[in-house]
Amino acid sequence: MPARIVVALLDERQDYSQLQATESKAAAARANVSIDVVYAENNALVQIQQLYSRIHAPEGERPEAIVVQSVTGEGLERVARNAVRSKIGWILLNRRVDYVDELRAAHPDLPIARVSLDQVEVGRIQGRQVRKLAAEPGLLIYVSGPRDTSAAQDRLHGTEKELDSVGYEWKLLNGNRTEQGAQTAMAGFLRLATNKGRRPVIIVAQNDWMALGARGAGTAHDPSWSRVPVVGCDGLVGHGQALVTSGQLAATVVTPSSAGAAVEYLTRWFSDRQPLPADAMLASRSFPAEDQLERVRTEWSTTTAGRAR
Repeated sequence: MPARIVVALLDERQDYSQLQATESKAAAARANVSIDVVYAENNALVQIQQLYSRIHAPEGERPEAIVVQSVTGEGLERVARNAVRSKIGWILLNRRVDYVDELRAAHPDLPIARVSLDQVEVGRIQGRQVRKLAAEPGLLIYVSGPRDTSAAQDRLHGTEKELDSVGYEWKLLNGNRTEQGAQTAMAGFLRLATNKGRRPVIIVAQNDWMALGARGAGTAHDPSWSRVPVVGCDGLVGHGQALVTSGQLAATVVTPSSAGAAVEYLTRWFSDRQPLPADAMLASRSFPAEDQLERVRTEWSTTTAGRAR
């Protein structure tokens, strides 16, 4: 019987979750591994119930390992401890937590690890994009995901570090990972009397949906915002990169699938049972390439042609 893996992701409607699922299934198929992909609908209680139902299934029906991107920032430590007590491996995606090291030491016979994007470098890439796209320092609106997650914290930290010597005026908004959340956050910012007539020099968002939502709210408020460059993240070919190509975003960051990489690591472990590294860090890149951003800035500053509203 093939080995079984559960891959627990955030939200089936999110493009990045769809990429995670597609690449996980492809990696499992190449290794003849059975895979069960579940989505939490961005709800922590739903995710916990999904995982406990599999951890406490009859012994012959349990997975050999769980790959999870947790809704909560603490990384579902209690669920992880229950999993390893049931001899189930645990790969945590895109979360910086300490309990994984303790579990690895206590259960060296299980595949336990963290697989993540280099989130600080993702933030640094966005910071370099800001430097090249914003003609001069001014108001920078930064739209974050939930701030209890290490991914959101590390991306913000990376951008702040890259822009440390530049005098931007920062405004942080919580877009809750969604287009609607970013629209709501931006609309709230614009309703404040102190922000009347203000226009940012750039908008940065931690994913492409929030970038789109923030831009939509801004241009609905003032059509001149269509000339404000907007930077997103995830950079899927069919979404983020397409938004850049169509002129709705100035740039994005292309991020690889951590779930696909995690399943690859697990399939190798099933074969050779060699210990996994505690951390696997995956590299990202700018789209367009960083050496093309000066040209993009000129296009955004001189014309609204192609700047879809």
